[in-house]
This record gives sequence, C-alpha cells and structure tokens, in this order.
Amino acid sequence: MAYDLLVIGSGPGGYVAAIRASQLGMKVGVIERESLGGICLNWGCIPTKALLKSAQVFEYINHAKDYGLTVGESSADFPAVIKRSRDVANGMSKGIDFLFKKNKIEAIMGTAKLTRDKKVEVTAADGKKTMYEAKSVIVATGARSRDLPNIKIDGKKIIGYREAMNLPTRPESMVVIGSGAIGSEFGYFYNALGTKVTIVEFMPEIFPREDEEVSKQMARSFKKQGISIMTESSVESVDTSGPKCKVSIKTKKGVEIIECDIVLSAVGITPNLENLGLEEAGVKIEKGIVVTGDYYETNIKGIFAIGDIVKGPALAHVASAEGIICVEKIAGQHVEPLDYNNIPACTYSSPEVASVGYTEKAAKEAGYEIKVGKFPFSASGKASAAGAKDGFVKLIFDAKYGECLGAHMVGAGVTEMIAEIVVARKLETTGHEIIKSVHPHPTMSEAIMEAAAAAYGEVIHL
Repeated sequence: MAYDLLVIGSGPGGYVAAIRASQLGMKVGVIERESLGGICLNWGCIPTKALLKSAQVFEYINHAKDYGLTVGESSADFPAVIKRSRDVANGMSKGIDFLFKKNKIEAIMGTAKLTRDKKVEVTAADGKKTMYEAKSVIVATGARSRDLPNIKIDGKKIIGYREAMNLPTRPESMVVIGSGAIGSEFGYFYNALGTKVTIVEFMPEIFPREDEEVSKQMARSFKKQGISIMTESSVESVDTSGPKCKVSIKTKKGVEIIECDIVLSAVGITPNLENLGLEEAGVKIEKGIVVTGDYYETNIKGIFAIGDIVKGPALAHVASAEGIICVEKIAGQHVEPLDYNNIPACTYSSPEVASVGYTEKAAKEAGYEIKVGKFPFSASGKASAAGAKDGFVKLIFDAKYGECLGAHMVGAGVTEMIAEIVVARKLETTGHEIIKSVHPHPTMSEAIMEAAAAAYGEVIHL
C-alpha cells in the first residue's frame, strides 16, 4: 500500500506531523505499536499533570484553615487518584483517534521496521507482516527511561516514570534519583500525598539546567514541604533483597545508607532506536541519536527523524514543532529552522518552574553585557491573595539593544506565563516595550512587567 507519508510513532511529534501533512493534502499513515498519542498522552505529560492536580487539591484541603475555611478530616484515596489519571489519559488517546478519522489518517497498529529499499515492514500483534511504501517516512519513536548501569529498573522496587504513575499502593517512603522535571514532579506528588521523599542529585544544585537562583528557590520550597534533598550525591547501589530497599548514597561526607519502599530512577531518557531497521536503511546515527539537517531529513533522501531521537531538548512541544516544520518542508512550503534558544521548559511541581533562553550565567559566558530584573511574588497582591507567595520572575536583557535574552520563573501558574516571553523574544521585543505594555491588575503576570521595570530601575512595587 502506497502513501505520500508514513509516520512511525504517534506521540506529539508523530501525530502532529501526520495531521499537518493531511492538511497539506498528503495521504498519510501512522504506525503505532502500543497506544495512539504515544508516551506523552498515555504515560507522560498528560497523566502526570492529572496526578499533580490531585496532589494540589489535596494540599488545598489540608491548608483550608489558611483561607479561613474549616473542613473535616481528609485522606488521599491513592488508587482513585491513579484511576483518574488513567481515565484522563485514555480520553486523550481517544481524542487522537477522532482527529485521525477527521483528517483521513490511517492508524496502522504494529511494530515498524525500515527496509533497505526505504519500504516499511509492519508486524502486527498476531505476527502478520505487511509491507508499506511511501514517498517520505518520518521516524518519531520517542524515548524511554534511561537505566543506570548499576541500578537496573525492575518495575517493582526500582521503577521508572511509567511505573511511578501506576503503582497499586502509595509507598511510605521513596528515594528519587535525579532532580530534573520528572524527578521533581514525582517527588512533589508523592510527598504531597504523604510519602517520605528523598531526592538525590549528582550536581551541586537541584534543577541543574535552570538558573542558579531558580534552583536555590526550589530547594527552599521543597525543604519547606518536607522533601529531603541530597545534592552532590550519587546512588552507588540498591539492595532489594529484603522487604525494604537499602540505598547506598555516596556524599561529600562519605557513604550513607537510606532505607525506603521504592526507588524512582529519573536520570533521563534513552531514544528508542532499536530494531527499527535504521542501520539496514543506511541512516546515520551518532552518540545515540539520529543525525539530521535543519529540516529533519537524514542522510538518506526521503527518511526524516524528529523528537527525542534527534538533537535538541526532549520535550513534547519541541517534537510537535519539528513535525510541523518537517512536513511543511516536504510539501515545498517556505519554512524557517526552529530556534532552539527560544524553547520554553516547564516543570509542574508546586511551585512551578518555567524558563526560556539564556540563564544569567550563560548570557555572561556568551559575552553579553546584561541588565537583570527580578520581582518576587511576595510583593505581588494577587500572589498574597492566593496564598502563593513563593517564587519570583527574573528577566535578563541585553544592555546594548534591550533584547530579552532569557526569563526564569518560579511560582504558581508560571508555566502559563512563560509563553508571553516566548512570543516577546520571537518578536524581538525590548525591555522598555514590556514595561510599557499594560498588564492587568491584580495578576501573577504583572510580575513580568515589574521584573522588566526592575532591570531598568523603574520598578514601582519594590
């Protein structure tokens, strides 16, 4: 069967690419071995946000007195929380099925493998093999939890993110290895529901990819919530032979043993490149990722790759943007390469973290003379009224031209606020233009205007 485009993988890169290709008049087929929507919709972005919302609601109930309210004794029904998360994910997956039918995209269930003549062999669950042909093929197979060589995920006592959102019962204690977005979100979730959580991070600060001030603020907020944090530490081994896990942690002071029910390995991801026939097709792979040009074509004409299997941040919205650029280029449209320095990064713990562009340190290292403005939510009327005074907005500007080089936010709702800066940077908006753009009062977003004003010595409410 011949197509204009075959997409291998139906995650946020694959399904978005397929829909855009259909809009551009292509006949499209999408090959998926598990569930439509891929990891993001089924085991990642969406169900984790459902879990985090349950944790936030539970926290609101437990702090009702702070808002002048009295409620009865509360408890978390852990299986019901997990079920709600799964129901949300299942609903989203059905939504992708609807979009495929609406856009006349054929969903081909099975495992795909490229052949030497650029055809795609699909093996169905019953073992039946079918050969498909297409003018173009996009590989969008995503990634999975990375295994540490000395700490193998067994799915029971040592788990990855997938098992973390589907445990049958809430563990009394948990050690989380890695304090990036996955580790921090699950650390917050389980702590909020009553699990004793210890986060172990190899780097000197948690959130090592964020601005240093963001890391320090999040460390304070997490410790206030009761989460234990061990930085400049590494998990050397986990003994799972007894009823509890015995976690051996190397610290600056020596080796410390911590006992816990569950160890969550959140040390990153590994691209899904195995058994795809990439080598047989001649596709170039370096350092565990597929090599592509600006528009995601590999070294083999007609074969493209997007998302977590190529260079760049492994984020759902990046994969979606890459997919759209890729198919528009295939369709012969005028497109521009993706600006990877204007990609927002978000962590949905409480408080939230959001950032885009240069950190203060990176801007200085790049040779910029900078102006930095910071506005704390403790000075925000809306934050005070909402009982969410933790955090701040920090903006970094080029002193010469006024360009916004970066933004770094910690606080309630900042993952919604960061898009303003992404658009501002895309439009090359200056600091003075942000200051003169009237922001509604009272809102959390006023902090953006105030932070810009602080950078230029014009802040009103500090």
